[in-house]
Amino acid sequence: MDEVRAELAAILSSTAFESSQRRRDFLRFIVDETLAGHADTLKGFTIAVGVFGRDDSFDPQTDPVVRLEAGRLRRDLDSYYVAAGRNNAVRISIPKGSYVPRFERMEIAAATSIATSTTIDPNDAGAASARSLSQPPALAAHLTPRTIGIAAILLLSVLLGVMAGLLRDGKQRSASSGSTQGPALMVMPFDAFGDEDIAHSLANGLAQDLIGNLIRFPGFRLYVMPLGTGGTAAAGPRATDRDPDAAYVVRGSVRAEGEHVRVSAQLSNTTTGQVLWAGSYDRQLIPGALIRAQRDLAGEIATILGQPYGVVNRNLLQEKTPAVSSVQSYLCVQRAYIYRRSFSQSEFAPVRQCLEESVRRDPAFSEAWAMLGWLHLDHGRLGGLEPAPRQREYELAFQAASRAVTMEPDNTLALKALSSINHYMGHYEESERLARRAVERNPNDPDTLAQLGWRLAVRGRFDEGIPMLKQAIERTVNPPGWYYHLIAIDLYLQGRHAEALQVAERSATSGLGVSQALIAVAQGALGNREGAQKALAQMATFTTLARDPAAYFRLNGATEEIVDALMKGLNESKSLVDAR
Repeated sequence: MDEVRAELAAILSSTAFESSQRRRDFLRFIVDETLAGHADTLKGFTIAVGVFGRDDSFDPQTDPVVRLEAGRLRRDLDSYYVAAGRNNAVRISIPKGSYVPRFERMEIAAATSIATSTTIDPNDAGAASARSLSQPPALAAHLTPRTIGIAAILLLSVLLGVMAGLLRDGKQRSASSGSTQGPALMVMPFDAFGDEDIAHSLANGLAQDLIGNLIRFPGFRLYVMPLGTGGTAAAGPRATDRDPDAAYVVRGSVRAEGEHVRVSAQLSNTTTGQVLWAGSYDRQLIPGALIRAQRDLAGEIATILGQPYGVVNRNLLQEKTPAVSSVQSYLCVQRAYIYRRSFSQSEFAPVRQCLEESVRRDPAFSEAWAMLGWLHLDHGRLGGLEPAPRQREYELAFQAASRAVTMEPDNTLALKALSSINHYMGHYEESERLARRAVERNPNDPDTLAQLGWRLAVRGRFDEGIPMLKQAIERTVNPPGWYYHLIAIDLYLQGRHAEALQVAERSATSGLGVSQALIAVAQGALGNREGAQKALAQMATFTTLARDPAAYFRLNGATEEIVDALMKGLNESKSLVDAR
């Protein structure tokens, strides 16, 4: 296990590994014990005694030191492997729910520069368990000479991208965006006031948790000031001092007094000085609540700032498009998100062209490939195509999204896109697996939660899917209309027609044809002839949907129960309108 020991030494000696001495001792202890064959003894009690100097009276229920420090050490390792350690041959991680470290040998494919990992078994230096991306069930049937040719072109483009990357100046890259750089975000240490011990503990933990949560959102380059360097919210380096493209900084403070704590945070555009968002949170300091408050507040702040329809991306789209090509590619992905709110046909062609230019300009930008896959899917399912060309678009969609996932197996955008494509190809189990993996990767992204909730509900699993959709809506400012569709359908199936109408009308703000179909169904059930007539007339402007609604609903993966209910409702509405 010399390679693991060498990696441990490299981590502990690296100035880029920003961790306390106590957590460094923690890491050394669990690695040494595992390599010595004592992994089964790595429990909270053993670590508390061996690392943190606790005695035999240690009780993890009243003293959470091991659990807290393990979480922080995981984030320290994540941050290290994002930047300085990203090309290391061996990677050390600590899976959640365990204190036993995992060792992986990172292998780089010569032709593609795509990293794959092989687990290193400390008890058997030759044993390895390869991890690979699963193929869809019916993919082999579509491997035509044309498909193989396109795959060869894609492989060549990757090779050219790798060669170009070797010629660049080696500037640090974001782990979530390949060679392409999105907006840089500086997270400053939170100031602490009042009760010194509690305030400092919560301030440090909150900043670390916030970084850990933000890093899950694709596209950001995160910069941090090491704790204890004297940086404060009032006087610290601007993000733009570290990177000419950076424009955002998060500052915050924690004030603990008696049994109460107030957390304040704000996001500023450092170029303009404008405060884009500010929030304050009050919590009671009751036993056992401090850790939960720290975790919950960090998750809530990260969600507000980092989600696809969040503060940073909204502000970035309002700014003039920079001349830097990589930022143009990032903005193109954000434009695609906006398009996917309403699926406007007038926006489809320019957004698709923008994405095609992005993958040519930045072939290692996984988010652009993922979005391009989604645009191919949209053309197939919304473009009124015949079965053969539709299937062709699905194949192109699958190839693009698969490439994105191969580049970055844990990228939530790539996982969401590939999940969606599998759904429309009829591979529902694989679609659900990928969607759940995306949620596990970033539970703070409402769009990721909505994607999974929608897929579950449209397949008839309303009990699990609807709460996810509602949670996504609660956590999103101005949610897209499609977040509401399955909620309205569920209410209609329950006979709650007035509520279904209210939800369907809320979904119509995005200008979607399905919203008009649902309004027509609900108005018909309520006996409102004028409302049904208006909704049916607007629905008729959506040609593909109006021509054959049942086929449209089935194309989206709806169960026969949903299709039958909606068709019955549409027919009742038409009968109501036609009645004299």
